[in-house]
Amino acid sequence: MPTISVVIPALNDAEMLEQCLEAIRLQTRQPDEIVVVDNGSEDNTAEVALQFGARVVFEPIRGIPSATARGLDEATMDILARLDADSVPAADWIDRVHEHFDGHPEVAAVTGTGEFYGSKDWVHWAGRKFYLGGYFWFFTWLLGHPPIFGSNCAIRQSTWHRIHETYLRHEPKIHDDLHLSFRIEPDMQVVYDPELKVAVSARPLTSLRRLSRGAWWGYTTSRASLTEESVLERRRNRKRVAKS
Repeated sequence: MPTISVVIPALNDAEMLEQCLEAIRLQTRQPDEIVVVDNGSEDNTAEVALQFGARVVFEPIRGIPSATARGLDEATMDILARLDADSVPAADWIDRVHEHFDGHPEVAAVTGTGEFYGSKDWVHWAGRKFYLGGYFWFFTWLLGHPPIFGSNCAIRQSTWHRIHETYLRHEPKIHDDLHLSFRIEPDMQVVYDPELKVAVSARPLTSLRRLSRGAWWGYTTSRASLTEESVLERRRNRKRVAKS
């Protein structure tokens, strides 16, 4: 049976982190390790993590890419499951992650979607339908495989070892999950499971500034990755590997 680490980057999110860790405590299958990456918090993020038995590591370079990479580096189990501090996973979340990898060596990564909380109902609906729906639709077409959603995903330790050297961990103005999606190699299978669910904060949807920043980072992430390999080359390479 594959062992599972849960990696959670956090910055000044003690209250939401407590909610996330409580949801992990109530899982039908417990993880073998929880790694919380404190990215320079000025609140009691680290203390909350320790209260729930997590191992806390500190990443001084600000930015989700740096914190995520540090957590994936530090995690020691076979499967590296990834949540954000504001993620609230369903009770069977770790069980479903385990099922996708156990006995399926061809699976390199699995990702699910999210249900928004913390704002108005129409914001939650629009976020699910267009913000996340558009993300999965557009980047599945662009990449040739489902993109990874950082608030709700897991990859093999061996997958991370293959791609970590090309991961732009010190570039703060990119989306870490989208960049990780671009790092997926042609022989790596990504599974999208619509039943792998977490609730996530609607904070990214609550202002035009945040929405604009997210769109710009999506563009810069794609531009940085596509200078190495065009869309056509990427899709051609995946088809070639699939036929071999």
